[in-house]
Formats: sequence, C-alpha cells, structure tokens
Amino acid sequence: MLLRISSRAVRGVWFALVAGPVLAQAPARRVLRPNDVYQLRTVSDPQLSPDGAWVAYSVTTADSAKDKSDSDVWMTSWDGSQTIRLTSSPDGESTPRWSPDNRYLAFVSGRQEAKGGQVWLLDRRGGEAQRLTMVKGGIEEFAWSPDSKRLVLVLEEETDSVARKDTAEKKTPKPVVIDRYNFKRDIAGYLGTKRTHLALFDVATKKLDTLTSELHDDESPSWSPDGTRIAFVREDPAEPGKARDSDIYVIEARAGARARALTDFDGPDGGRPSWSPDGKWLAFTRGDEPKYSAYHLNRLAVVPSDGSAPARVVTSAFDRPLSQVRFLADGRSVSAIVADDRQEQLVRVRVADGAIERVVEGRRVVAGYSALPDGRTALLLASPDRAPEVFARDAATGAVRQLSHHNDSLFAQLQLASVSDFTSRSDDGTEVHSLLYRPAGAAAAARLPLVLFIHGGPNGQDAYRFDFERQLFAANGYAVLAVNYRGSNGRGSAYQKAIFADWGNKEVKDLLGAVDEAVRQGIADPERLGIGGWSYGGILTDYTIATTARFKAAVSGAGSALQLAMYGTDQYIAQYDLEIGAPWKAQDTWIRISYPFFHADRIRTPTLFMGGQSDFNVPIIGGEQMYQALRTLGVETQLVIYPSQYHGITVPSYRVDRLRRYVAWYDRFLKPAATAAAGR
Repeated sequence: MLLRISSRAVRGVWFALVAGPVLAQAPARRVLRPNDVYQLRTVSDPQLSPDGAWVAYSVTTADSAKDKSDSDVWMTSWDGSQTIRLTSSPDGESTPRWSPDNRYLAFVSGRQEAKGGQVWLLDRRGGEAQRLTMVKGGIEEFAWSPDSKRLVLVLEEETDSVARKDTAEKKTPKPVVIDRYNFKRDIAGYLGTKRTHLALFDVATKKLDTLTSELHDDESPSWSPDGTRIAFVREDPAEPGKARDSDIYVIEARAGARARALTDFDGPDGGRPSWSPDGKWLAFTRGDEPKYSAYHLNRLAVVPSDGSAPARVVTSAFDRPLSQVRFLADGRSVSAIVADDRQEQLVRVRVADGAIERVVEGRRVVAGYSALPDGRTALLLASPDRAPEVFARDAATGAVRQLSHHNDSLFAQLQLASVSDFTSRSDDGTEVHSLLYRPAGAAAAARLPLVLFIHGGPNGQDAYRFDFERQLFAANGYAVLAVNYRGSNGRGSAYQKAIFADWGNKEVKDLLGAVDEAVRQGIADPERLGIGGWSYGGILTDYTIATTARFKAAVSGAGSALQLAMYGTDQYIAQYDLEIGAPWKAQDTWIRISYPFFHADRIRTPTLFMGGQSDFNVPIIGGEQMYQALRTLGVETQLVIYPSQYHGITVPSYRVDRLRRYVAWYDRFLKPAATAAAGR
C-alpha cells in the first residue's frame, strides 16, 4: 500500500520531532548585565503615515566598537507584517515626518559632513534619500505645510552684530559674549547671544525666507489646517525677578508678517500648539505661576486663533499634569498624556467641560503617540518588564497590539525582577507611593540587602516602565525601592509643591518612611541598606546621608550639597531668586538648605560621587565639594568624573562603566563577605 504524505505534513512531522526537543532544552533565562546597554534598542517618536499604512519611528543603538550611539529611521506596516530599516548611515537619522500628501518621508541627519542636522527627503516611490536643506548651524526642528510644498524650520541664529560678521574659520575660539540673565544651559553651554527663530523653506525652489527675528526664542511651530498661519511658542529670556516666560503666538505664513501674541499669562504657556480642524482654536498647556517653575502642573488650555478672547484653562479641576495635547477630528475633544500615580495614560479631554476619558491605561507608560482623524493611533508603550516599542491601537475595538519588536530577542533571554506597588507612611502621616523591585527567585521570607534609588526632577515620577538601573541592582541580589517622594508629579499639585523652598526636609521623611516600611515588612535587611540617585536623586542622597548614618553605602550622581555654590554656576538662576531669594537677602535659608555640606561631619556613609565634566545642569562642583569634605573627614569616598559629558552620560562605554561602579560600590559595603571571596 502506497502512503501519500503532503510536503506540508512532512515539514510538520520534522518540526515536531526536531523542534520539540530543542524547545525543551532552551537555555535558562539569565540576569541583566551592564553590557546589555549594547543590546538594548531605544525606540522613539512613532509617526503614522497620512494613509495609515505605515508607522515611521527612530531606533537608537549603542556601538561598542565606535563607542557612540547611532539612530536610524525605521517603519513598520500597520498590520505588523512588514518592518523596514530606511536609513543606515553612521551619522544618525531621527525625527521622521511624513509629508501630508503621503509622497515623502523627511528626517533630520548630519550626513555628508553637514554642519548641524539638515532635512533629508525619502521619496516613497523609491530611490536614495536626498538632502533638502543646507542651513548654517543646522535645523533644530521642522514641520510640513498642509499642501506639502513648504517647511517651517526652527533655526539658531547669532544676534550679536560683531559675532555675526566674524564668520572666518579660526583655530582660536571666539570670545563668548553674554547678555542674558540666565546665561547657561546644559548641552547648549554658554547661551551667548544666539536665539532660535522661524524660517520658511520652499521644497521645490529651496528658497529660505526669514519668518521671525526678534530677540526671543521661537519654537514648536504648527501649521493651521489651511496653511495660511503658523502657531508657535515664544519664550522670553529670564530677567531679574522674572522667570523664563513663554506664550502662544500666531503669524501669517509669509515673509514680512508680524507675529501676534494670543496669550499673556505670567508663566509658561507651551507644548506644541494644536489647531482645531476648523482652524478656530488652539490647544496648548499652561503651567503655574513663575515662582513654582520647578513644580509646574501643566493643564490643558484653549484660545481662539484670531485672538478674539482670552485663553481658557479646560482642566482646572483635574489635579494631574497633561502633555502632548492634540485636537481630535471632532474638534470638541483633545487627546493628551497624563501622569497619574505611576501610570502614564492616553486620555481624551472634552473641551467644553474638561471631562476626562481614559483611552489607554494600566500598569504601563504611554511615552508618545501619533493619531489619524479616523481614530487609528500609533503608541510608544513601555512596561516594567519591557522597553518601549511601537504599538497600534485600533479605533473600532480599542485593542492594542505590538508592531515593532526590536527588543524581543533581548528580553526573551532575561529573567527580570518582579515589580509591585508599595505604600508607606512618613512620620508626619503622609501616604507615599513607590515601586518595589524584588530579585527573580528570591525567597518570600528572605530579608534582602536594599538599594533606595531615587529619581531626579523632582517634578517627575517613577512609573510602570522598564528601568535598566533598578533591574540591574535586582539582578545582583538587591531589593530596590523607587519612591515617589513629595515633589514628584502624578499625585496632584499640592503634593508637588510641598517642598517649595524647603529642600531636603519632607522628601527625606518620605524616603526614610519607605525604607522603614520595607524593614517592617521583612523585605529589607536593616544592616544592609544602600542609597543613591542621579540629579535631584543625587541631591537627595546627600541630604539623606547627612540626616542618618543607617545607610552603609551611597552613590551621589550629578548632585550638590552646598546649594549656595550653585548660584550663578548652573542653569537655575531664576528659580533660585524666585523660590529661595537672593543669597544677600535670604542667607539663613541658603545655609539651611545647604545642610549636607555644613554638616558633612555627621556623615558616616561611604559615598561614591559621580558626574559629567561639562554638566551645566548640576555642575560637577557639587560632587567635588562633597568628595573633598568626606575625604578631609576620613570617610570612605571616591569621585568619578566623565570627560566631556553633560548632565546625562551618553558615551556608551561611560554608561557601562557607571553601571559597573554602581554595583561594585554597593557590593563592597553591602555584601562584604561576597566581595572578599570574589577578590580571593
């Protein structure tokens, strides 16, 4: 008897026989390692094509051989069946933007030794990308006109007449001329006399026309639906007694037009203005009064685009911050992202009364989105066990499905810590919400060494997103607490502003209360407690180790303790004058909030200080002073400075080095027996 078997059946039998044992013998999952920095892909900036068929986005990778990061533009089909890498040059490409006619995909790149990023075009019909602009100094940002014939560009221009004329290339750097009250900014450096202005660029003729040129910074342009006007944010420089103020302006999209202010709030009006479909309204975000510059809770506001009426705050009764506000197709509602107690949700806000409808919520973070009039939405979603990837949300069902898979292979290898909600009460009765990381496989009854790792800001929150550093600590056997202390957002305006002009007080109570609760619950070993953080997390580390000696190891990254020394040396001069007061008027307050330095002799905790050599946000002087104090006092300490780095460490090998030093420092003092054994 002849037995007929189809080729598909043969393949199925072969797969069952061969793949089955292979799957059964799949390697065990491993813990996260510092070198995984080189495997992790950073996905960002999803942009839906006008026809809804594709989502373009950026992917950033760390190159170990070149010791630099590189970003490229990718796209994935809406049905998830195709993913295509569109660029692959070593110069980096980002900011993908579709032309409204669906013909081009534009992006920014520094290819061909162009000075600064320039706009390049990919024709969707095929062919190589072509450089569109060649503007001196490069492009800060850009936006397409509705007819796809023009771009509005944001350019940085020199306003000092002497500096503008001196265009010759010289080996000796030109003098830095300062005319600003707030004259420093991280990465940008000394601000000098440059300003950002708007220009119009004709795609066909490549003609560039100046649109704005005043002594302001103009940014975040947005075209009206009919293409005749451009809304933007104008920021006035800070002046003594006055914080950096920003307002919404509108200007006709033609050379020689004059901008008209639509708002005059004595505080920040910003975000990227969003036009209603009929062009009659603009949506934007409004912060708080200037003295609360470090604690803004941004609310949704709208204003008539013709300036016929004052702006109206829509979400005055909603005590959570909103961002990325965009009018929806019905013209009666606005989409936005809201930070709400460890979640970051996509919401819909009714303009008439501020009613909130939660569209995408849960134990995850919506980090960005792009939507079409038909309701299709591309999302950038992250969760505690997965780095951000692009997802699709179908309008009809609301179902969310994953489109990009750049980190699937890495996470398939990893055994990650569990992440759970954690609640504590401070000694003044304040309820504080945190996240607790427990090492995978840790016995439920085991008391673990604990690292209290503090977020920066302070106006931010530890949320339901993948956190490399905390997962790395857990991978090395530590329980980790991520505490949303007072000053954090996501818990309302009063919670944010509770630390106004009172730094290092309530936050420390909240941090210690969370540690006390972890000890009470049998999670943390009270004899093996570590603490650390970066930026305001480093500052709070200094405050906390000057308050208690219970921590056996500390890492203070990009921190400060002698706050008086920050006056005039960092980028926060307006905040200092408005919140604390000038030192010659508020000397007692400055000394009080500088207590970690003036009480350095109370510190017993071995502390590793770290920072970027070129940091203008929290200058390295903050770490240098505390290192010098502890070294003088005989407390175990070390100072690590990363050359040519700003507030954020970006060189891949430095990022890996920092992670290794974190773990080695904690291991040395929280696991002395294990460290000694490893040394043998």
